[in-house]
Amino acid sequence: MALLDVLARLAPKLGLALSAHGVDHGLRTDAAAELDLAEQHAERLGVPFGRTRVAVAPGGNLQARARSARYAALEEAQRAAGAHLLATAHHADDRAETVLLRLLRGAGPRGLAVLPARAGERIRPFVRARKTDVLAHLGRHGVRFAQDPSNRDRRHQRVRVREELLPLLAELSPGIVEHLNALADALLEGPTAELDVGPIPLGRAHRRLLARAVSQRKREARIPLPGGRVLGLDSVTLEPRLLAQGRPLKP
Repeated sequence: MALLDVLARLAPKLGLALSAHGVDHGLRTDAAAELDLAEQHAERLGVPFGRTRVAVAPGGNLQARARSARYAALEEAQRAAGAHLLATAHHADDRAETVLLRLLRGAGPRGLAVLPARAGERIRPFVRARKTDVLAHLGRHGVRFAQDPSNRDRRHQRVRVREELLPLLAELSPGIVEHLNALADALLEGPTAELDVGPIPLGRAHRRLLARAVSQRKREARIPLPGGRVLGLDSVTLEPRLLAQGRPLKP
């Protein structure tokens, strides 16, 4: 809601044509009513609004599978609208949580370079703002919004990071969110000269393709190597790894 409200206010000044799209993951009965609330606000702002309902079966790693389904739906809506950019509402606290989650999963430097302000056609206008800033905007302008109860469900590791680990770290270092964001920024801007995979030397063309895939978060990247080998990115850590087979990434 905050992203919709802010972009609608800025669109005339920036000369932007704006449309909004919501995704119902089919996991909660209240989701449809929450999208109704967003659609009503979009109508008040004069912003076209669409919605998609996807099917995400219950099971392991539910949040990751829901995220994949959500992005697929949003990218389809983006193509249908002929939009050049896809904006999401990730803020600095989201980014700090993601850095910590990657650390817990053993990610290396490239895997910690998360949620850049722009990656290809995806933009994150709020990525420098704290969650408190977002809530302050909603309160200041009287924008109604809904809370997803799954964001408080401690069965999800992200929720435990948000409600247990980050508050503890903030006691030790009040600027921890800013520090984690600075770390992600530094790693995003770091050199790509060392993008080799074990004993496999990469030529200039392969190195360029790999650097582009890492910077644009292309988890589906497939880079053909000599001898029929294929190089890809780990879906979680974004570290380069050899694949048994894959679809080549065109230069």
